[in-house]
Amino acid sequence: MEHGSPGSPTAPSPAPSGVPRGRIGRLVAEVAKFGAVGGVGVLVNLLVFNLVRHVSDLPVVRASVIATIVAIVFNYLGFRYFTYRDREKGHRTREMSLFLLFSVVGLVIENGVLYTATYGFGWDTPLQSNIFKFLGIGLGTLFRFWSYRTWVFRALPSPEAAVRTAPEQARATALHPQPSARAARPAGATGLGASRRQ
Repeated sequence: MEHGSPGSPTAPSPAPSGVPRGRIGRLVAEVAKFGAVGGVGVLVNLLVFNLVRHVSDLPVVRASVIATIVAIVFNYLGFRYFTYRDREKGHRTREMSLFLLFSVVGLVIENGVLYTATYGFGWDTPLQSNIFKFLGIGLGTLFRFWSYRTWVFRALPSPEAAVRTAPEQARATALHPQPSARAARPAGATGLGASRRQ
């Protein structure tokens, strides 16, 4: 003899185990794209830095700032149209303002390392300048990766989040119906009572 009825509710199926793997895969792809753009940006930064030092008499930190600005422009184009091309694009003015803000902070971090090495310790040979320029770029890149992905190029809701949200919204609607639906019932009952009294 079978127990239960055909209409008895079934237990909800467990969440797919591939969701965490999907998130990890997207993060790995994001890091790879960020690294590709950032790697080319590092080359642009160092090439412009050494070019400015070679063709001008600018102090080392000023030459570094010029190179960093050129790299910032290149990085924005690469991040917006390659690394984060699938991210939200609805607020371009806000995006560019935040990008410039965090880029300036990264510029200070990057060139602060070079400034400290040059004027604080007297390490100002071409080789030493390039070493500390590269170290500053590395520290600035860590900050930029966190700030760009968190605040500038904001992620759209993932498909997994949309799948989880839809049943929750339907359940909330069933448990808490709209006031207009509840208010319509007394109005109908009042009209029926009036017709019976007539």
